[in-house]
Amino acid sequence: MLSRLKKLGPGLLFAGAAIGVSHLVQSTRAGANFGFGLLWALLLVNLFKYPFFQFGPRYAMATGESLIDGYKRLGKGVLIAYFLLTFATMFTIQTAVTIVTASLASNLIGDFNPVTIGSLTLSSLQIWTVLILAICSTILILGKYKLLDVLMKVIIITLTISTVAAVFTASVKHQQPISFLQIFPEESSWVFLIAFMGWMPAPLDISTWHSLWALEKNKKDKRFKIKSALFDFNIGYIATIILGIGFLSLGALVMFNTGETLSTNASGFSEQLISMYTFSLGDWAYIIIGVAAFTTMFSTTLTTFDASPRVMGRTTELMFNKIKKDSYHYWLFILFAGTILIFFFLSAELGNLVKVATVLSFLTAPFYAILNYKLMCSIKVSEEWKPSKSMHILSILGIIFLISFDIWYLTIL
Repeated sequence: MLSRLKKLGPGLLFAGAAIGVSHLVQSTRAGANFGFGLLWALLLVNLFKYPFFQFGPRYAMATGESLIDGYKRLGKGVLIAYFLLTFATMFTIQTAVTIVTASLASNLIGDFNPVTIGSLTLSSLQIWTVLILAICSTILILGKYKLLDVLMKVIIITLTISTVAAVFTASVKHQQPISFLQIFPEESSWVFLIAFMGWMPAPLDISTWHSLWALEKNKKDKRFKIKSALFDFNIGYIATIILGIGFLSLGALVMFNTGETLSTNASGFSEQLISMYTFSLGDWAYIIIGVAAFTTMFSTTLTTFDASPRVMGRTTELMFNKIKKDSYHYWLFILFAGTILIFFFLSAELGNLVKVATVLSFLTAPFYAILNYKLMCSIKVSEEWKPSKSMHILSILGIIFLISFDIWYLTIL
């Protein structure tokens, strides 16, 4: 058992990155608004996105290079497009997930007194945001990939146990009959359905992160080959599905048909989730759902903070044909500074920035799906590791689904 756990790594980092706002907020809201009625949507989108996420570690282990290297093989224009899309969204996404994590930390641990530095007064939320980014920076700079790998195992295990415990407790306390009737929402709820499915389990560009994590794991452990990478990925992917169902179940069991008006703000919603759960089950349950919520968001904050500098460092190296040893730390500093600047000085525009990042993430899903599929079918990949017939069929159906999804999204924007 322990030897199997040691072999895991990039798949759990993927799970940590994926299990964030999509699970804590969107899955719980789906359960709160529709009971178990949208379970079909959660399972369907995970099925159709599966091949394109799996191609990340599969391509990396089969070729010895990341998907980003593969994008360059498809043309420098593809690489530049990837760079621009990533740069356009990484600061906003990091700011958004860090604020939610900071809000949960403040709710669970307590508030700081305001601190004045010259003419600038820092609120408790701003102090928590800086502190969490500083903790993440310390972990990544001093511990590097090895500490991230070990820490994520602890986080995902803690998250899984606390979430399962929370769902079990809620199901025992639930007095009303449970309906698993599947529904398709009315037109007024289509925007929510699109957001729910679009973010589930994560944006497709995370596949590039996974390919780099897989290569990094292989550097540390030469026994981590393609079969190990696929097993590792499947464990992580199954974990994201189980936890997605877990948070949907929490929403259905604790919040559905309560008449409570749900906050549209991610931070407010997460705090509301904890307070409603505590009110429903008792003060003793506060720590269970609190740990589940906080570990959910901290894992996303940490993995995102590692992945963006990692992919931007590799992308710039390929664009300028120049290897820089400190490119990761350079981009880590840029992301840290950019996140702080957006939160401190552009917080009023954060909602609009998140909407832009959301639109780009949804609309570019077919772009990444087609690129990843094309690379897996290229001559760079040996016949042994090219997609099977069933995976080819699922990939084509997935691309059709994602294109149709985009068209539907554009019609209601």
